[in-house]
Amino acid sequence: MHKMTFKTPLAIAIAAASLGMSGVASAQMTMEQRFAELEARIEAAEQRADAAERRAEIAEQSQSTAVATESDAEIEERLARVERYADGEEGFSFNVYARSGLLIGEDGKSENAGPYLTPAGGEGGAVGRLGNEPDTYAEAIFNYRMQFDNGAKALYRTMIADGTTSSNDWTGGESDLNVRQVFAEFSDLPSFTGAFENASIWAGKRFDRDNFDIHWLDSDVIFLAGTGGGIYDMQLADNWKSNLSIYGRSFADYPIIDRENPGLEGDTDNLILTSNNYFGNWQWMVNGMSAADNDERDIEVGQTAADTGFHTMIAYHGDSFFGMGEGNFKAAVLHGQGLGAETKSLGSRGDLTDDATATRLALYGTTYIAPQWRIAPSILAETSEDRYAQGDKYNWAGLNVRLANELTQNFEMQYEAGYQWMDLDPQGYSGRNAVDGGFSKFTIAPTFKPEVGGFWQRPEIRLFTTFSDWDDDLNNYGASSLGNEGFTGGQWTFGVQTEVWF
Repeated sequence: MHKMTFKTPLAIAIAAASLGMSGVASAQMTMEQRFAELEARIEAAEQRADAAERRAEIAEQSQSTAVATESDAEIEERLARVERYADGEEGFSFNVYARSGLLIGEDGKSENAGPYLTPAGGEGGAVGRLGNEPDTYAEAIFNYRMQFDNGAKALYRTMIADGTTSSNDWTGGESDLNVRQVFAEFSDLPSFTGAFENASIWAGKRFDRDNFDIHWLDSDVIFLAGTGGGIYDMQLADNWKSNLSIYGRSFADYPIIDRENPGLEGDTDNLILTSNNYFGNWQWMVNGMSAADNDERDIEVGQTAADTGFHTMIAYHGDSFFGMGEGNFKAAVLHGQGLGAETKSLGSRGDLTDDATATRLALYGTTYIAPQWRIAPSILAETSEDRYAQGDKYNWAGLNVRLANELTQNFEMQYEAGYQWMDLDPQGYSGRNAVDGGFSKFTIAPTFKPEVGGFWQRPEIRLFTTFSDWDDDLNNYGASSLGNEGFTGGQWTFGVQTEVWF
């Protein structure tokens, strides 16, 4: 007899099974025959086990070779992609702006308020917003960024916004849920050369990338938005970058001049062609507008609505506090005619006359005046004529100062004082009356933050009390919050609010 050996656990298992089966099926065999058969079976099992082990070794070697190859060529790319995701250069990201608060008057009821509550507010005359906002407003911005093997990049963005003045948890019947942006933008395109080497192109519905605002007034200095397309950052000279775009906005459901058939309505699109140019810290923006058939709009007897417009802005973006210390400031002068007489929200109003003119000044800055004290003054003013009716005049100017004292890492006291003067003569347009006077507001707001450290640090939770006062004459305007029953000057309001952005 041959000596039997068991080289692997697999062989042992097969041998045991074979013994059992042999004993049942071949009871008549001799012992020597049975051992010979068993030894043959074990040798066959061992051969199969050896073959399996060799296949496993070959597979392991192949895998090691693949890993080594990836280490040389692909792992760096995979790590780079992870880094791009971590830096926000690729993949999904989410941004938010939101505010929500409760504003209560002396009588314990919700109060009229807001940055545009004065008679000048209808023409863009904003006052300070601290302790002066009764609404809930939220913007949710969804971004997806891609980077391709040739270096090209793509951004896709959707922005959803909603606002309401109700304090209820469910406001589906009165909210203003809206998709405000849907666009795609491509950059770093390798086939773009020369002046277009660093340019990016876009199309869709969007806010213009280079809009800027005075945050403490909740007022844009310039707001360009709509649906269209454009190109950013053309390098036309060493110190000259330029953007070019076309935006469309809709003027819908306005009354048409037809005295024999009253009630007719029309609609049209206002097309805005924009050239936005940067020379170092200076910005020069030029806009032309055209709204075919808007001159058929019925605005006032003897008046013709504008169907074209011109607008321009010269701005300076400073990297100091008016040259006096660390901080920043922005200054802008804007002028428009016809449809361009809406100097802030470009192309958004179709009820302007063909002769309308407007000039606006915007100015603000931020700085620290002491290690724990910071200040942000702002000025916003405008003069306009023949806006909605021949001979009308809308003149207003406002000064606002936001002051903050950082007391601990998580707590600061905020203060805001503002004054707005206005001299408005609407010439009876929409039943409004001429008024002349001033509005003033002062707010104290204890504020909690995860970390203090500048005017742009959010989120924060504020408690506040506000005192507002104005000249009685402003109550007679007929188209603002002022003058409403129980809201006639010398008002105290109280509340709590959160503001978030990231």
